[in-house]
Amino acid sequence: MSSEPVHAPHAADAPNAPNTPRAGASVLDQVEGGWRALMAEFVGTMLLVVLAVGTAIFAGKFVGDIGIALAFGFTLLALVYMIGTVSGCHVNPAVTLGVVLARRMSPIAGVLYWVAQFAGGIIGAVLLHWIASAVREPLGGGPFSRKSFGSPGWGKNSDLFISASGAFLVEIILTAVLVLVVLGTTRGPGDKPVAGIAIGAALTAIHLVGIPLTGTSVNPARALGPALFADNNALSQSWLFIVAPLVGAIAAVAIHWLVHGEPEMPAARPGRAEPEPVGAPAAP
Repeated sequence: MSSEPVHAPHAADAPNAPNTPRAGASVLDQVEGGWRALMAEFVGTMLLVVLAVGTAIFAGKFVGDIGIALAFGFTLLALVYMIGTVSGCHVNPAVTLGVVLARRMSPIAGVLYWVAQFAGGIIGAVLLHWIASAVREPLGGGPFSRKSFGSPGWGKNSDLFISASGAFLVEIILTAVLVLVVLGTTRGPGDKPVAGIAIGAALTAIHLVGIPLTGTSVNPARALGPALFADNNALSQSWLFIVAPLVGAIAAVAIHWLVHGEPEMPAARPGRAEPEPVGAPAAP
């Protein structure tokens, strides 16, 4: 639930711009903030899985769908202000793809963000699996009882038994909404310190709609990690929850351009004043 996610001057005469690599520059030089930004994405995605997916796994029967949705929204909101000024707080490969396509981040930096995010999602799931192994009696109700380990799904893995095609469409639409909010609230001049509130609120609303339908992915890293430890067929269905959010990100960028015009170069992160024309937003 996530990201945006790039943060360097995007001008022809800017020697450190991510899209104008220097002679002899390393791949890591494509990422503003270097390894610290990648570590922030790794830690942020891991915490999103541990706290938000963990709520779905262990507390779903106590807090219900509303509580799970709030867990995703509040976790992302906190992460935006925790690591937004370091990496942009994408914590979501779909958000990163949207940022790259919006020309706020170089493709190489985007790929490195993906590696950090998927690694964070898997390690977060490993921690949840370790916690689950300490639970003596399986909890009744919620994802834990159906052995999905908080993974999204369709058919028998959906509370409403949605079809695969329906799940694909739902994930495209919900991810497009998330990426649109991220790109819109971090675009150009504006009150960036409150952008995180809009992004967190959007993710909460998205989960309120999506939990009964697919369990809600809108984040490939969040979907893959838990699926690795599910006892049902969640892993075999995970391709949909990786591909559909990426398609949703592409659709969001197209809509964003129709509404706001050509991609702008100013970067914007919640909690940070608008700088010179630069690169990428903060998001889930």
